[in-house]
Order: sequence, then C-alpha cells, then structure tokens
Amino acid sequence: MVNWRIITKIIGSLLFIEAFFMGCCMVMALSFHEDDMMAFMTSTMLTFSGAFIFLFFGREAENSLSRRDAYVVVTLTWVVFSFFGMFPFLIHGTMSSITDAYFETMSGFSTTGATVIDDVESLPHGLLFWRSLMQWIGGLGIVFFTIAILPSLVGGSVKVFAAEATGPMRSKMHPRLSTSAKWIWSIYLLLTITCALSFWLAGMDWFGATNYSMSTTATGGFSIHNGTIFLAKPSIQYLAILFQFLAGINFTLLYVSIFKLKVGSLFRNSEFKMYVVTIIIATIWIMYMLITRLDYSIEPAFRSALFQVVSFITTTGLSNTDAGAWPHITWAILMLLMFMGACAGSTTGGFKSIRVLLLLKVLRNEFRHILHPNAVLPVKMNGQSVPQGRLVTLLAFATIYVISLLLVTTIMTVSGIDITNALTISFSLISNVGAGLDTNMGPQMSWADLSCGIKWLCSFLMLVGRLEIIAVLVLFTRSFWKEN
Repeated sequence: MVNWRIITKIIGSLLFIEAFFMGCCMVMALSFHEDDMMAFMTSTMLTFSGAFIFLFFGREAENSLSRRDAYVVVTLTWVVFSFFGMFPFLIHGTMSSITDAYFETMSGFSTTGATVIDDVESLPHGLLFWRSLMQWIGGLGIVFFTIAILPSLVGGSVKVFAAEATGPMRSKMHPRLSTSAKWIWSIYLLLTITCALSFWLAGMDWFGATNYSMSTTATGGFSIHNGTIFLAKPSIQYLAILFQFLAGINFTLLYVSIFKLKVGSLFRNSEFKMYVVTIIIATIWIMYMLITRLDYSIEPAFRSALFQVVSFITTTGLSNTDAGAWPHITWAILMLLMFMGACAGSTTGGFKSIRVLLLLKVLRNEFRHILHPNAVLPVKMNGQSVPQGRLVTLLAFATIYVISLLLVTTIMTVSGIDITNALTISFSLISNVGAGLDTNMGPQMSWADLSCGIKWLCSFLMLVGRLEIIAVLVLFTRSFWKEN
C-alpha cells in the first residue's frame, strides 16, 4: 500500500522551500516599492501553513520510500507546488481565474513557458521574478533539489530520482546520490550566474539579466517582455544561444568535462554528437531557406536560424523573430526539433536525443536481421550494450508518446481548435516548449483564448511532459493501487 505519512511529510518539507522562495520575491517586491508585496506576504504565510498541515499528517513517518511511494510523491509534489505557487497571481489580482493561475504556474514549474498573460510588462517586478524563479526551480526537478539539500529526508532517494529524472538511462557521478545532486545543482547554479553576468556585461540591466539567465539555463522560456521574442542586440542573442546549448547537455557529462577537465568525453559521447550534428544540419537548412525565400543576408539568417534551432531543440521557446512568418518547411524542421529535444539529464524536455538515437539503431538492426536472420546484433551506446529490457521500455515510451499526441490533438480539434494549432499545441506542451508555429500561435501568441477545459488539459499535458509520461500515467493504472 501507499505510505501516505511519508508522502505528506516530504511534501510538507518541500513547501517550506517554496515558502522561502516566495519570501525572496517578497523582498524583491519590497525593494521596488510595488503593490505585490502583500500578495507575496500572504502567499508565503499560506504556504507555510500548508507545510505545517502536511507535516502534521506526516508526523512519525519513517524515512523509507517504496518505488510506488516515489512515483506518488513526485507527481503530487508538482501538483501541490503549482497549487500554492498560483496564490501570488490570484491575491495580487493579476488573474481572477484559478484556471489561468494554475496554467501559468504549471507552465513555470514544468519549464514550458506558455503564458496566459497578454501584457507581461505590466506585471510588478516581484511577480516577474516569481515567474522566472518557478521555472528555475523546476529546471532540474523539485524533488531532486530536495535530495541535494535534504538528503536525510528521503530514505529512498534513488527511487525518487528514477521517478523524476529524464531519459532512458540513469548515470551517477558519485556513489551517494545526494552528493551527485549537489554537484549537479552546483553546475546549474554556476551556469545561471555566469549567464546572468554575461547578459549584464553585454548591456542588460541587472533585473533583466537575472530573469533571462534563469529562463535560459532552465530552458523555460518565460520573458519579462510581451511575447517570448528575445528583444536584444545580436551579442546578447549569441550569448543566449550559447547558454541554451549548454543547458541542453547532460549535466553529468558537463560535470565530467568541466570539473574533471575531461573535455574529450563530450566528443566521445554518442548523444552529444547527435545533438551537435542535428543543430548544424537544421541551422544550415533553415539558413538556406531564409536566404533564398525571404532574402535574408548571411549573418541575420545564420543568427535567426541558429537561435530558433537551439531554442526549439532545447525546448526553451525563446525567440529572436517570428518563425510563424517563415516558409512552411521550416515549421516542419522546428517541429521535429521540438519533438526530438536535447540530451537526457539536462533541463530540457522533448523525446530526448538519446531515445531517437536508440530507435535509429534498433531500426538499423531490424533491417540487418532481414538479411541475416540468425545474427546477434546488440544495440550499443557509447561502447556498451543496452539491455533488452531498456529497449522494450523505449518502444513502450515511444508508443505512449505518439498515442498521447494523437489523442490530445483529436480532443483539441473536436473542441473547435483548427488541426494545425491543435497539433502544434500538443507538440509544444508535451515537449515543454511553450511556443507554437502558426502565425496565430507563434512567438507573439497568447494562450488566454483557450477554453477552461482545454487549459486544464494543457496543464496536465505539461506535467506529463515534464515527468516523461509514464511516471504520471502509471498512477492511473489499476495494478498500481493493488496491495501487492
């Protein structure tokens, strides 16, 4: 059976962390003397109260989690965090609808970056900072953050890591998972600080640099300007490209290459090589289309193409132009990138490059089997054979991924959304990108026009995409809740 005491204890402890971050936003609001200070003060108190209530129900719980408990606690944590995270928007009056507030908060924590706020620039600084902070917290995972700072809280931390981590293969840099988590969060923090300093030195004000650095390294996409278009000079756009690219690399691989000075390990990694090659090919292709179809000059074509390619493959959703006005073939390329995603173990969403690479190797072996039926053809990744069980899981994941896309697209089409937008919305949300490709659903779009029912469906889709589908859908199976 599910151990609800330990689950409520963990969620209660996590809510203290969320309340602390709300308190930081309250200080931000106080420093700018704006009207959102009371909203954050009230929200902080409500979140602290919620934490005590959860801890009360989780009192005397043993710090031991089963695998079943781990999947429940991870999913519920994201749902509860988003519930309390919407309070500042509602109390301040930015949004009067719980549906809109929850959609915005889930979009932040899941690093999707879709927003229902038409005039973002009218928000006070505290709320803008909260939007950026939400996606920064969710970048590597809420519960994974807890493993780094409160390892004693979760006795079964490895099970929690398995439930929240991205990608088909888990890699640890240290025998103790809590130590690995601290190193990964250290890299994440270092990347964010370096990004913020780079933006500031390139001419951004400190507030913009801080917010955009969190949005970029978390590959979230929330902007402090109207729309998601990255309104900046070319030097800042190139810096954004660089840090989005770095955030798309497996953080364990970054640790090995940076802290252990083994840069060569990057270029020996199959997934990283595929990630880089895909970016190069897609950029050249789109650049050619922009020059020949839209009369771009070379440098703007290169910068626009590279920015969009890196933004979509890392599922960030930031933009330096309106891709909806580009030739339709570029839409297909960007949608493929949106689907593919960057490396597993990064802050990005999507199907992940390693899964695409494994599927291609499985297909190659199937063609070889036609000619050599009795041959034993193992699937290898970085020189090591991939167990058959992993490949079965991969095929199951791919099947569920496609079925989910088709099902949600059908529901949205039936609800009155045209097929192009329905498909791009589904792709965008399950991949945690937050940007569409149609001229009506592009970087300048507002999601506010969607109906309440569709917004709740979108919120669920963002959660499912962030936790990689199976970790959430397993909760809806009958066998999960059986005693044995």
